[in-house]
Amino acid sequence: MANPAATVLEQANGWLCEGRKLALATVIETWGSAPQPVGSQLVIDEEGSFIGSVSGGCVEGAVVTEAIDAIASGKPKVLAFGVADETAWEVGLACGGKIRIYVEPLV
Repeated sequence: MANPAATVLEQANGWLCEGRKLALATVIETWGSAPQPVGSQLVIDEEGSFIGSVSGGCVEGAVVTEAIDAIASGKPKVLAFGVADETAWEVGLACGGKIRIYVEPLV
């Protein structure tokens, strides 16, 4: 079976060689039922193209937006996503878990 992390990092390398500005998002902590394990990664370019997954689609849109901001600022950030009863459907983590994601620009 192919290593998905290698595929994400290979794509990041290819995009860097094309001159794209990128951010790498990595799951650094999970609690409860989390859609992706610690170490899962998503690579995002400055235009919002991405490859990989940090949440199985639950919060990728929010991570992409934050990654574009990190690329522009050049500063890393830590994102936290969880579910409170009133925000369960808005956030997209209806599984009841919590995740923390480290987003670092590769510029």
